[in-house]
Amino acid sequence: MGQESEEQYGRVAVMEEPEKLSYKEYKLPKVEKGAVLLKVRRSNICGSELHIWKGLHPTKKRGVLGHEMVGEVYALGEGVETDYAGSPVKIGDRIVSAYYITCLKCAACREGHFHLCEHAYDFWNMQPEAMPHFHGTFASHYYIHPNQYFYKVPDDVSDAAAASANCALSQVYFGLDKSGISFNQSIVIQGAGGLGLNAAAVAKERGATVIVIDGVESRLQQAKKFGADYTININDYETVEDRTNAILDLTNGIGADVALEVAGVPAAFAEGIHFIRPGGKYVTIGNITPGKLVEFDPGLLTRKSIQIIPVVRYNPWYLSKALLFLSQTKDIYPFDKLLDAAFTLEDIKTALDKSAAREVTRGTIIMGGDSG
Repeated sequence: MGQESEEQYGRVAVMEEPEKLSYKEYKLPKVEKGAVLLKVRRSNICGSELHIWKGLHPTKKRGVLGHEMVGEVYALGEGVETDYAGSPVKIGDRIVSAYYITCLKCAACREGHFHLCEHAYDFWNMQPEAMPHFHGTFASHYYIHPNQYFYKVPDDVSDAAAASANCALSQVYFGLDKSGISFNQSIVIQGAGGLGLNAAAVAKERGATVIVIDGVESRLQQAKKFGADYTININDYETVEDRTNAILDLTNGIGADVALEVAGVPAAFAEGIHFIRPGGKYVTIGNITPGKLVEFDPGLLTRKSIQIIPVVRYNPWYLSKALLFLSQTKDIYPFDKLLDAAFTLEDIKTALDKSAAREVTRGTIIMGGDSG
Protein backbone atom coordinates (compact mmCIF):
# COMPACT_ATOMS: atom_id res chain seq x y z
CA MET A 1 0.00 0.00 0.00
CA GLY A 2 1.20 3.51 -0.64
CA GLN A 3 0.35 7.15 -0.82
CA GLU A 4 -1.21 8.52 -3.99
CA SER A 5 0.14 11.98 -4.71
CA GLU A 6 1.03 14.37 -7.49
CA GLU A 7 4.57 14.16 -6.19
CA GLN A 8 6.12 11.55 -8.46
CA TYR A 9 9.78 12.59 -8.35
CA GLY A 10 12.32 13.05 -5.62
CA ARG A 11 15.67 14.79 -5.40
CA VAL A 12 19.06 13.57 -4.20
CA ALA A 13 22.32 15.38 -3.45
CA VAL A 14 25.17 13.48 -5.11
CA MET A 15 28.85 13.73 -4.24
CA GLU A 16 30.47 13.41 -7.69
CA GLU A 17 33.89 13.34 -6.06
CA PRO A 18 35.19 14.57 -2.69
CA GLU A 19 34.08 18.18 -2.08
CA LYS A 20 32.05 18.35 -5.30
CA LEU A 21 28.25 18.15 -5.13
CA SER A 22 25.42 18.02 -7.68
CA TYR A 23 21.69 17.30 -7.61
CA LYS A 24 19.61 14.77 -9.52
CA GLU A 25 15.93 13.91 -9.76
CA TYR A 26 14.47 10.42 -9.99
CA LYS A 27 11.00 8.97 -10.16
CA LEU A 28 9.91 7.63 -6.80
CA PRO A 29 10.30 3.83 -6.83
CA LYS A 30 7.56 1.30 -6.37
CA VAL A 31 7.98 -0.09 -2.86
CA GLU A 32 8.72 -3.82 -2.76
CA LYS A 33 7.36 -6.31 -0.24
CA GLY A 34 8.81 -5.68 3.22
CA ALA A 35 10.21 -2.24 2.33
CA VAL A 36 9.28 1.34 3.23
CA LEU A 37 9.70 4.64 1.40
CA LEU A 38 10.20 7.65 3.65
CA LYS A 39 9.89 11.33 3.00
CA VAL A 40 12.93 12.81 4.74
CA ARG A 41 12.15 15.44 7.38
CA ARG A 42 15.73 16.17 8.41
CA SER A 43 19.18 14.60 8.09
CA ASN A 44 22.23 15.45 10.18
CA ILE A 45 25.86 15.81 9.20
CA CYS A 46 27.76 13.08 11.00
CA GLY A 47 31.51 12.70 11.29
CA SER A 48 31.32 9.84 8.79
CA GLU A 49 29.97 12.21 6.15
CA LEU A 50 32.87 14.55 6.80
CA HIS A 51 35.39 11.74 6.31
CA ILE A 52 33.76 10.90 2.99
CA TRP A 53 33.46 14.56 1.94
CA LYS A 54 37.19 15.09 2.54
CA GLY A 55 38.08 11.95 0.57
CA LEU A 56 39.20 9.95 3.61
CA HIS A 57 36.75 7.04 3.43
CA PRO A 58 38.41 3.79 2.26
CA THR A 59 35.71 2.84 -0.27
CA LYS A 60 33.00 5.48 -0.74
CA LYS A 61 34.33 8.10 -3.15
CA ARG A 62 31.05 9.21 -4.73
CA GLY A 63 27.31 8.76 -4.37
CA VAL A 64 24.47 9.93 -2.14
CA LEU A 65 25.54 10.82 1.38
CA GLY A 66 23.51 11.04 4.57
CA HIS A 67 22.40 8.41 7.06
CA GLU A 68 21.50 10.07 10.37
CA MET A 69 17.90 11.11 9.90
CA VAL A 70 14.22 11.15 10.72
CA GLY A 71 11.51 10.79 8.09
CA GLU A 72 7.83 10.09 7.70
CA VAL A 73 6.25 7.10 6.01
CA TYR A 74 5.41 7.92 2.40
CA ALA A 75 4.64 4.37 1.22
CA LEU A 76 4.57 0.94 2.82
CA GLY A 77 5.46 -2.27 1.02
CA GLU A 78 3.27 -5.35 1.19
CA GLY A 79 3.29 -6.96 4.62
CA VAL A 80 4.69 -3.98 6.52
CA GLU A 81 2.25 -3.31 9.34
CA THR A 82 4.57 -2.71 12.31
CA ASP A 83 8.07 -1.48 13.06
CA TYR A 84 10.78 -3.83 14.41
CA ALA A 85 9.48 -3.38 17.97
CA GLY A 86 5.95 -4.39 16.98
CA SER A 87 4.40 -0.91 17.01
CA PRO A 88 1.80 -0.37 14.24
CA VAL A 89 2.90 2.01 11.48
CA LYS A 90 0.92 3.94 8.89
CA ILE A 91 1.39 6.62 6.26
CA GLY A 92 2.64 9.83 7.87
CA ASP A 93 4.20 8.23 10.96
CA ARG A 94 7.64 9.51 11.90
CA ILE A 95 10.32 6.87 11.50
CA VAL A 96 14.04 6.40 12.13
CA SER A 97 15.92 3.47 10.67
CA ALA A 98 19.26 1.77 11.03
CA TYR A 99 21.37 3.04 8.14
CA TYR A 100 22.65 -0.40 7.14
CA ILE A 101 21.32 -3.79 6.09
CA THR A 102 21.20 -6.87 8.32
CA CYS A 103 21.28 -9.83 5.92
CA LEU A 104 20.81 -12.50 8.66
CA LYS A 105 22.89 -15.02 6.68
CA CYS A 106 26.56 -13.92 6.60
CA ALA A 107 29.17 -15.20 9.08
CA ALA A 108 28.81 -12.16 11.35
CA CYS A 109 25.01 -12.26 11.39
CA ARG A 110 25.02 -15.99 12.12
CA GLU A 111 27.02 -15.21 15.27
CA GLY A 112 24.57 -12.47 16.27
CA HIS A 113 26.94 -9.63 15.36
CA PHE A 114 24.40 -7.82 13.22
CA HIS A 115 26.40 -4.60 13.36
CA LEU A 116 29.19 -6.34 11.43
CA CYS A 117 26.98 -7.68 8.63
CA GLU A 118 29.04 -8.26 5.49
CA HIS A 119 26.26 -6.72 3.42
CA ALA A 120 25.70 -3.68 5.63
CA TYR A 121 26.40 -1.16 2.87
CA ASP A 122 25.26 -3.08 -0.21
CA PHE A 123 22.69 -0.40 -0.97
CA TRP A 124 24.33 2.63 0.64
CA ASN A 125 27.30 2.13 -1.70
CA MET A 126 25.09 2.08 -4.81
CA GLN A 127 25.12 5.05 -7.14
CA PRO A 128 21.87 7.02 -7.42
CA GLU A 129 21.19 5.93 -11.00
CA ALA A 130 20.69 2.38 -9.67
CA MET A 131 17.19 1.54 -8.44
CA PRO A 132 15.68 2.40 -6.01
CA HIS A 133 17.78 5.60 -6.31
CA PHE A 134 17.27 6.95 -2.80
CA HIS A 135 20.18 5.22 -1.06
CA GLY A 136 21.19 8.07 1.26
CA THR A 137 19.33 10.63 3.33
CA PHE A 138 20.69 13.85 1.82
CA ALA A 139 17.61 13.65 -0.34
CA SER A 140 13.89 14.31 -0.40
CA HIS A 141 13.13 10.60 0.12
CA TYR A 142 14.84 7.51 1.53
CA TYR A 143 14.23 3.83 0.78
CA ILE A 144 14.24 1.35 3.67
CA HIS A 145 14.93 -2.17 2.41
CA PRO A 146 13.64 -5.47 3.78
CA ASN A 147 15.78 -6.54 6.77
CA GLN A 148 16.65 -2.93 7.52
CA TYR A 149 15.48 -2.23 11.06
CA PHE A 150 13.26 0.81 11.62
CA TYR A 151 11.29 2.21 14.53
CA LYS A 152 8.44 4.63 15.10
CA VAL A 153 9.46 7.84 16.88
CA PRO A 154 7.65 8.45 20.21
CA ASP A 155 5.26 11.40 20.08
CA ASP A 156 7.17 13.25 22.80
CA VAL A 157 10.51 13.11 20.94
CA SER A 158 11.11 16.00 18.53
CA ASP A 159 12.58 15.70 15.06
CA ALA A 160 15.73 17.44 16.25
CA ALA A 161 16.30 14.85 18.96
CA ALA A 162 15.16 11.84 16.91
CA ALA A 163 17.46 12.64 13.99
CA SER A 164 20.54 11.87 16.10
CA ALA A 165 19.22 8.55 17.35
CA ASN A 166 20.09 6.29 14.43
CA CYS A 167 23.81 6.94 14.55
CA ALA A 168 25.35 9.09 17.29
CA LEU A 169 23.19 8.05 20.24
CA SER A 170 22.72 4.40 19.25
CA GLN A 171 26.43 3.91 18.62
CA VAL A 172 27.70 5.37 21.89
CA TYR A 173 24.92 3.58 23.79
CA PHE A 174 26.13 0.31 22.22
CA GLY A 175 29.77 1.11 22.98
CA LEU A 176 29.12 2.06 26.58
CA ASP A 177 27.12 -1.12 27.10
CA LYS A 178 30.15 -3.06 25.88
CA SER A 179 32.31 -1.22 28.42
CA GLY A 180 29.98 -2.05 31.29
CA ILE A 181 30.24 1.49 32.68
CA SER A 182 28.15 1.75 35.83
CA PHE A 183 27.40 3.68 38.99
CA ASN A 184 30.32 5.23 40.86
CA GLN A 185 32.78 4.67 38.01
CA SER A 186 34.57 7.35 36.00
CA ILE A 187 34.82 7.88 32.25
CA VAL A 188 36.96 10.13 30.10
CA ILE A 189 35.32 11.08 26.80
CA GLN A 190 37.77 12.29 24.16
CA GLY A 191 35.81 14.60 21.88
CA ALA A 192 32.78 16.83 22.51
CA GLY A 193 31.11 16.60 19.13
CA GLY A 194 27.79 14.86 18.57
CA LEU A 195 29.02 11.43 19.67
CA GLY A 196 30.74 12.79 22.75
CA LEU A 197 27.75 14.82 23.92
CA ASN A 198 25.39 11.87 23.54
CA ALA A 199 27.88 9.64 25.33
CA ALA A 200 28.13 12.09 28.22
CA ALA A 201 24.37 11.91 28.76
CA VAL A 202 24.26 8.10 28.60
CA ALA A 203 27.21 7.73 30.97
CA LYS A 204 25.75 10.26 33.40
CA GLU A 205 22.48 8.32 33.48
CA ARG A 206 24.52 5.22 34.36
CA GLY A 207 25.74 7.05 37.48
CA ALA A 208 29.29 7.62 36.23
CA THR A 209 31.54 10.61 36.84
CA VAL A 210 31.97 12.15 33.39
CA ILE A 211 35.13 13.93 32.21
CA VAL A 212 35.12 15.40 28.71
CA ILE A 213 38.23 16.50 26.79
CA ASP A 214 38.19 18.71 23.71
CA GLY A 215 40.04 21.65 22.22
CA VAL A 216 37.02 23.87 21.50
CA GLU A 217 35.72 25.74 24.53
CA SER A 218 32.18 26.14 23.17
CA ARG A 219 31.92 22.37 22.83
CA LEU A 220 33.09 21.90 26.39
CA GLN A 221 30.49 24.35 27.65
CA GLN A 222 27.84 22.36 25.82
CA ALA A 223 29.21 19.12 27.31
CA LYS A 224 28.36 20.43 30.78
CA LYS A 225 24.72 20.62 29.72
CA PHE A 226 24.88 16.97 28.66
CA GLY A 227 26.14 15.61 31.95
CA ALA A 228 29.88 16.36 32.06
CA ASP A 229 31.06 16.75 35.64
CA TYR A 230 34.45 18.05 34.54
CA THR A 231 35.84 19.41 31.27
CA ILE A 232 39.45 19.68 30.13
CA ASN A 233 40.57 21.95 27.31
CA ILE A 234 43.60 20.34 25.70
CA ASN A 235 44.93 23.79 24.85
CA ASP A 236 45.45 24.45 28.56
CA TYR A 237 47.92 21.56 28.87
CA GLU A 238 51.11 21.33 26.83
CA THR A 239 51.86 17.61 27.05
CA VAL A 240 50.21 14.21 27.40
CA GLU A 241 51.75 14.00 30.85
CA ASP A 242 50.10 17.27 31.87
CA ARG A 243 46.70 16.09 30.64
CA THR A 244 47.17 12.72 32.33
CA ASN A 245 47.98 14.41 35.64
CA ALA A 246 44.85 16.52 35.30
CA ILE A 247 42.78 13.35 34.93
CA LEU A 248 44.58 11.63 37.80
CA ASP A 249 43.66 14.60 39.99
CA LEU A 250 40.00 13.99 39.16
CA THR A 251 40.09 10.21 39.69
CA ASN A 252 41.73 9.78 43.08
CA GLY A 253 45.13 9.32 41.48
CA ILE A 254 44.35 6.04 39.70
CA GLY A 255 42.90 7.02 36.31
CA ALA A 256 39.50 6.56 34.75
CA ASP A 257 37.67 3.23 34.76
CA VAL A 258 36.70 3.74 31.11
CA ALA A 259 37.79 6.02 28.29
CA LEU A 260 35.83 6.62 25.10
CA GLU A 261 37.56 7.90 21.96
CA VAL A 262 35.17 9.77 19.69
CA ALA A 263 37.60 12.43 18.49
CA GLY A 264 38.46 10.67 15.23
CA VAL A 265 42.12 11.63 15.63
CA PRO A 266 44.76 8.85 15.74
CA ALA A 267 46.84 10.77 18.28
CA ALA A 268 43.85 10.78 20.64
CA PHE A 269 43.79 6.97 20.57
CA ALA A 270 47.47 6.75 21.47
CA GLU A 271 46.95 9.24 24.28
CA GLY A 272 43.86 7.61 25.74
CA ILE A 273 45.61 4.65 27.34
CA HIS A 274 47.47 7.08 29.61
CA PHE A 275 44.17 8.24 31.12
CA ILE A 276 42.88 4.80 32.14
CA ARG A 277 43.48 2.95 35.38
CA PRO A 278 45.13 -0.49 35.42
CA GLY A 279 42.51 -3.04 34.40
CA GLY A 280 40.32 -0.38 32.79
CA LYS A 281 38.60 -0.37 29.41
CA TYR A 282 39.03 1.72 26.30
CA VAL A 283 36.20 2.05 23.77
CA THR A 284 37.27 3.49 20.42
CA ILE A 285 34.66 4.68 17.93
CA GLY A 286 35.97 7.84 16.27
CA ASN A 287 38.91 6.54 14.24
CA ILE A 288 37.35 4.91 11.21
CA THR A 289 39.86 5.61 8.41
CA PRO A 290 42.35 2.76 7.80
CA GLY A 291 45.93 3.72 7.03
CA LYS A 292 46.15 6.74 9.33
CA LEU A 293 48.95 5.75 11.69
CA VAL A 294 50.25 6.97 15.02
CA GLU A 295 53.03 5.99 17.42
CA PHE A 296 51.62 3.74 20.13
CA ASP A 297 53.00 2.30 23.36
CA PRO A 298 52.00 -1.39 23.45
CA GLY A 299 54.11 -2.01 26.55
CA LEU A 300 52.08 0.49 28.56
CA LEU A 301 48.88 -1.12 27.31
CA THR A 302 50.09 -4.54 28.44
CA ARG A 303 51.43 -3.35 31.77
CA LYS A 304 48.14 -1.67 32.58
CA SER A 305 46.15 -4.62 31.18
CA ILE A 306 43.72 -2.29 29.45
CA GLN A 307 40.98 -3.89 27.37
CA ILE A 308 40.47 -2.15 24.02
CA ILE A 309 36.93 -2.33 22.63
CA PRO A 310 36.59 -1.11 19.03
CA VAL A 311 33.02 -0.36 17.95
CA VAL A 312 31.65 0.18 14.45
CA ARG A 313 27.92 0.78 13.92
CA TYR A 314 25.60 -0.81 16.55
CA ASN A 315 23.28 -3.78 16.82
CA PRO A 316 20.09 -2.43 15.24
CA TRP A 317 17.81 -2.87 18.24
CA TYR A 318 19.89 -0.22 20.00
CA LEU A 319 18.00 2.28 17.89
CA SER A 320 14.86 1.40 19.83
CA LYS A 321 16.79 1.79 23.10
CA ALA A 322 18.02 5.20 21.92
CA LEU A 323 14.49 6.46 21.20
CA LEU A 324 13.33 5.31 24.64
CA PHE A 325 16.33 7.06 26.22
CA LEU A 326 15.43 10.29 24.43
CA SER A 327 11.82 10.06 25.59
CA GLN A 328 12.77 9.39 29.22
CA THR A 329 15.47 12.09 29.49
CA LYS A 330 14.01 14.86 27.31
CA ASP A 331 13.57 17.12 30.33
CA ILE A 332 17.10 16.48 31.62
CA TYR A 333 19.35 17.06 28.62
CA PRO A 334 18.86 19.63 25.81
CA PHE A 335 18.77 17.18 22.92
CA ASP A 336 16.67 19.67 20.97
CA LYS A 337 19.64 22.07 21.13
CA LEU A 338 22.25 19.52 20.10
CA LEU A 339 21.98 20.65 16.49
CA ASP A 340 23.41 24.15 16.35
CA ALA A 341 23.13 25.04 12.65
CA ALA A 342 20.33 24.33 10.15
CA PHE A 343 20.61 24.25 6.36
CA THR A 344 18.38 23.45 3.39
CA LEU A 345 18.83 20.66 0.85
CA GLU A 346 20.29 23.23 -1.55
CA ASP A 347 22.90 24.29 1.04
CA ILE A 348 24.45 20.89 1.75
CA LYS A 349 27.88 21.82 0.39
CA THR A 350 28.01 24.83 2.69
CA ALA A 351 26.86 22.69 5.59
CA LEU A 352 29.57 20.09 4.94
CA ASP A 353 32.30 22.70 4.54
CA LYS A 354 31.35 24.56 7.71
CA SER A 355 31.13 21.30 9.65
CA ALA A 356 34.52 20.14 8.39
CA ALA A 357 36.00 23.49 9.45
CA ARG A 358 34.41 23.02 12.91
CA GLU A 359 32.50 26.24 12.53
CA VAL A 360 29.46 24.30 13.73
CA THR A 361 29.26 21.36 16.13
CA ARG A 362 26.29 19.53 14.65
CA GLY A 363 24.79 20.66 11.36
CA THR A 364 21.39 19.48 10.19
CA ILE A 365 19.59 19.56 6.83
CA ILE A 366 15.88 20.32 7.11
CA MET A 367 13.73 19.01 4.27
CA GLY A 368 10.36 19.26 6.02
CA GLY A 369 8.58 18.74 9.31
CA ASP A 370 9.15 20.65 12.53
CA SER A 371 12.06 23.01 12.98
CA GLY A 372 12.73 22.01 16.57
